[in-house]
Amino acid sequence: MKIFNLYKSIGVLALAITLLTSCSEDQYWNDNPLNDPTAPSTLPALTSGNADFSNYVSLGASFSAGEISGSVFIKSQEYSFPNLLAEAFSNTVTLTDAGTEGFFSQPMVNDNIGGLLLNGEVYYRPRLYFNGQAPAYLDATPTTEISNILTGPFNNMGVSGIKSYQFQKQGFGNIAELGSGANPYFVRMASSPSATVLEDAVSQDPTFFTISVMGGNDVLSYATSGGAYGIDQIGNQDTSTYSPYDITDPTAFNTKITEVVSALTANGAKGVLSNVPYVTDLPFFTAVPYAPLDPTNPDFGPQIPVLNATFAPLNQAFAFLGFPERSIVFAEAAASPVVIFDKSLPSLTDELFFVLEAGGVDPLTAALLAQQYGQSRQATAEDLLLLTSSGVIATLNEEHFAYLVGLGVPAETAGQLSVNGITYPLADNFVLTDIEIQKTKDATDAYTMKIISLADSYGLAFVNLKDILSEASSSGLVFDNFNMTTDLVFGGLVSLGGIHLTARGYALMANEFLEQIDATYLSNFGASGSMLKAADYVIMFPENLPN
Repeated sequence: MKIFNLYKSIGVLALAITLLTSCSEDQYWNDNPLNDPTAPSTLPALTSGNADFSNYVSLGASFSAGEISGSVFIKSQEYSFPNLLAEAFSNTVTLTDAGTEGFFSQPMVNDNIGGLLLNGEVYYRPRLYFNGQAPAYLDATPTTEISNILTGPFNNMGVSGIKSYQFQKQGFGNIAELGSGANPYFVRMASSPSATVLEDAVSQDPTFFTISVMGGNDVLSYATSGGAYGIDQIGNQDTSTYSPYDITDPTAFNTKITEVVSALTANGAKGVLSNVPYVTDLPFFTAVPYAPLDPTNPDFGPQIPVLNATFAPLNQAFAFLGFPERSIVFAEAAASPVVIFDKSLPSLTDELFFVLEAGGVDPLTAALLAQQYGQSRQATAEDLLLLTSSGVIATLNEEHFAYLVGLGVPAETAGQLSVNGITYPLADNFVLTDIEIQKTKDATDAYTMKIISLADSYGLAFVNLKDILSEASSSGLVFDNFNMTTDLVFGGLVSLGGIHLTARGYALMANEFLEQIDATYLSNFGASGSMLKAADYVIMFPENLPN
């Protein structure tokens, strides 16, 4: 069977040239990352209300760090929402407090390439850019060396990848523990190898703080791996036993975030908490449709009758065993779902073998089919295909191909039985099933309840990022003259990796924080015309962004 081009069948990313020419120039580049609004004379003067912004410290993960398009780079750090907030805050304090430089310090990287080096070797890949067809990694080598430890303290304590229980983890900034629990971004900024993120934040005696999306990574790593490598740790509060891909127990989350908030407010500091959006609203999980196999694709459509005839004996066996819903049928007049592996299904391997063999299928073929489809089905609208699947669907599964050839299956037949998502079930790490989706949502809801409770108990402002992202994913959000959606590449809100925001998205997020700060602390960023303006912030960065 001929393997075909997925971009032709999905049509998700190959919209480039038409859409690219329809976008305004301000979406791509703007030398001024920080909006410096001049309020008309009729508006009231800016006031901080009862908040003191003179020493602002931000805690969080990649959103706080300013990650864009899969990496942290100089311009992304300048556009980080805490840096944008700090610019707004600086207008409320005197220059003796704020200064002209250093009011908000960040652990800056070396370049606009992104990525990290460890002892001269690439540790993290560079950022993504749009090559006219799809997101692609820059063909460049990072220059930021993890072992070059920076001297702090740093107001922006955002650490990409951090989980709730790691804010107080000793050794999290120890370069000797990279690969066994340390975080390369915190290694660069930790005051000592044994310091914790919370210790370094509290030591600065902040007057104001933000904690954004705390708990996002507690579900994200599970979700982005398709639930293939982690488990739901509900009921297990011993976080030392967790794998990097597990969903954090909500009770353990509650304990950790309470300790963080308690420590930050101990000196009377005020601040803002935000909840965790449903990560499954992000384009990393929504850009690839569950039914991407287009019968009008000339590489796929003509093969549909052959495929259906090939699957007919298997479908009859499924029906005989009482599982007709596991049948595999490709439509000739509509897009068809991919075939997926679903570990939640009861295995029918043994039963399929006996039924197929009894029906006249030769023993070797019966064994192969039973093994291959014993826990498979076609995807449904309740499943989510990960963005990573776009480069895998309809390609040859080389490992399975080699396995079949090793069993003596002719190469042509082995190839026909090894097409990902069509004749070979798409692997677990490329799909979130409805059960796995619900696990992430249940945990997210539990985290949100605790965050809201803490905001109420400590009198802190609260930003509902969950509802904001949900609205953007369903109908879009209006930001000045722009409609921001979660569409990949051109939605304006989420950057090219499908997870982190664009610069304009971070500006929108900063405005949401300012709005709630006004409501809670009686400042007047909104009334004084001090909100950030959408047109001042880019959506995508060019490939040749200066280093």
